[in-house]
Amino acid sequence: MTTINLTTKIKAPKQIVFDASRNIDLHLQSASKSNEKAITGITSGLINLNETVTWRGKHFGFYLTHKSRITAMNFYDYFVDEMERGKFKSFKHEHFFEEQNGITIMKDKMQYETPFGILGKMFDILFLEKHLIYFLLERNKVLKEVSEKHS
Repeated sequence: MTTINLTTKIKAPKQIVFDASRNIDLHLQSASKSNEKAITGITSGLINLNETVTWRGKHFGFYLTHKSRITAMNFYDYFVDEMERGKFKSFKHEHFFEEQNGITIMKDKMQYETPFGILGKMFDILFLEKHLIYFLLERNKVLKEVSEKHS
């Protein structure tokens, strides 16, 4: 299992950052380089507990689909999205929010497993982990810009 941990500091109240983080439209904006679209489930606006979204995007030259469900949510501190269907063996993305002196500290903890045994592990080491870190950094850059503009 691979774990990615990122911390982003945002000059905005955590309620704004929390809602931006679960906003499907902002995710689409941040994932534009992969031509990602929300094709079923919640396809616009804010996603909530037990709701699903299926994404379709181009990664590594292939169009892939990934269905996630929000499996836990504690307003405005924490939520989790987990893969229900997709190319990973398992996929869980935890989102943490803490406010200190007008700054929201947003933490991402993404854990996933690749299929295909040693070949999947090699693909992860060579390409996938770096791709997912870049994907999250792009997403967080957009969340930071939008949240700071609206605070």
